[in-house]
Amino acid sequence: MPTPDSVATLDALLSDGRPDSLPSVLEAAKTSMIELFSEAPVPPSAVRVTVGPVTIEMDWPGARTTAHELAAPSQAGTAPVATPAAEPAGQPPLDHIHAPTVGVFYRAPEPGAKPFVTEGDTVVPGQQVGLIEAMKLMIPVESDRHGVIGEFLQPNAGLVEYGDPLCSLVPADGR
Repeated sequence: MPTPDSVATLDALLSDGRPDSLPSVLEAAKTSMIELFSEAPVPPSAVRVTVGPVTIEMDWPGARTTAHELAAPSQAGTAPVATPAAEPAGQPPLDHIHAPTVGVFYRAPEPGAKPFVTEGDTVVPGQQVGLIEAMKLMIPVESDRHGVIGEFLQPNAGLVEYGDPLCSLVPADGR
């Protein structure tokens, strides 16, 4: 957890309301994030930072906890601990190919054309699996490792944000 001092500093700077305090707010937010990252048992699966008026969101795999779960006391009297979701028995571990930018994700080079890859296709590093249109630029989405495409997690022509998982990837053995 970030120290009470860093949280208090951040609260004081945010309540200040002066535009010149934004650099101090961002520095305090950075310090709090670094403290949180250093104490986390696993890295977050998503981080979102908005500068004005400061939004920081972090999400950890398998850490979806409801307010009811947080309010209910656990059997030992300690707070509940979120554990990463276990892989189903007999299933290979999945990885993902993520969106390199914000935009519209397409699985094919043009409407009506054959998709770059489909579920079950084997891909190699550097192989194009889709593209993202951002401000009339077509940005290729490439695999960065060997594997087999499991399923597409985003619809064709759907809006995606930076880091969104586009498709699942079953890693190839030994690569």
